Amino acid sequence: MRKLFLFTAFSLLSVSPTLAANPAKPPIKVFILAGQSNMEGHAKVETFDYIGDDPATKPLLEKMRDDDGNPRVCEGAWISYLTGRGDNNGEGYGKLTAGYGSRSNPSENGGKIGPEFTFGLKMDEVHDEPVLIIKTAWGGKSLFYDYRPPSAGVYSRTEQDIARDRNPESGSGHYYRLMIQHVKQVLSDIGRVCPEYDKNQGYEIAGFVWFQGFNDMVNRDVYPRLPADSTENRFAKYSEWMADFIRDVRSDLTAPKMPFVIGVMGVGGEQANADNLMFREAMAAPASLPEFRGNVSAVPTSPFWDEPLAAIQEKFESVRQMGYLLRTKNKNHANADGSMSEEEQREFLKKFEAELISPEEVALRKRGASNAGYHYLGCAKTFAMMGDAFADAMLQMSNKEP
Repeated sequence: MRKLFLFTAFSLLSVSPTLAANPAKPPIKVFILAGQSNMEGHAKVETFDYIGDDPATKPLLEKMRDDDGNPRVCEGAWISYLTGRGDNNGEGYGKLTAGYGSRSNPSENGGKIGPEFTFGLKMDEVHDEPVLIIKTAWGGKSLFYDYRPPSAGVYSRTEQDIARDRNPESGSGHYYRLMIQHVKQVLSDIGRVCPEYDKNQGYEIAGFVWFQGFNDMVNRDVYPRLPADSTENRFAKYSEWMADFIRDVRSDLTAPKMPFVIGVMGVGGEQANADNLMFREAMAAPASLPEFRGNVSAVPTSPFWDEPLAAIQEKFESVRQMGYLLRTKNKNHANADGSMSEEEQREFLKKFEAELISPEEVALRKRGASNAGYHYLGCAKTFAMMGDAFADAMLQMSNKEP
């Protein structure tokens, strides 16, 4: 088990022209990962221990750590990661390990993981040749505007966009272009990121993983609500643009049959609200198109939502809400007349929390969660399982055993 991550798809993928120069040395496998905040990844390394509490995921944790208990550093997998805030983008690169999740400084270890870590671990394990992951991810980005694919045309601003002076046409697809530009830049000098690379062996673009969606799901301007008796999916446009996205990245990267994984948003688990469930259908829909059958896979992430942690998180949200009701003198709660001092409000909240949340629940939340619900609670167990599932789907499309 020397390698630990990257997408393989010999029969389906794009191979550089240099491949034939050294037939004895197989081409390096290149996997591209892109999306928004959950592709960035907000699971702190401190939540790794929680993975080992479950016998079903304990073996996965053992692959994520070395013999000294530290996050494993892959010997056969490398990563280049473009991310940033606003216009301040930067790159982090090196051997794949933990820390390539969300980063305040793109070039420094952020102490978090996204799906890339376990995805890469499995690819490194499966492949003898080097694996290269090229990741681009930015929080709060949409498909309809930020990652808008060229085939969808320039984004047409809505009345609200104009009124609020947002989403100018010049920014339509800006992050799509940044993504493609970064991939091509890395591929033009692979040895900079992966010192083991031999130009004579070439490279093979072996797969693409897309994990995004929240900013589209919550937008009622681009995806307006439909009449109550409508049987249509209000997010049908997302399906169209996702299909355009797949076609365009394949074209721009000269990889016409590149295996493509859609990570279907799963925040809220199986009990998510109606809009969430409808959006998941729209995300997964392109995989059913005849042209994409067998080379595009929609992977649900709702099975990896951690229900026990979510139940505890809901209780903490109740405490937060109670604090708000006290501050605003809500007529149905204890400070309706506004007579409670700030100190009395704090004491009330302290007692309220103690009665609602047990010490064991507090400890469990600290052990397993490190962020908000829309970031899958920042649970490393969840992100580890998602990355592993994305890798399995990619390997199945490539006719290679996980």
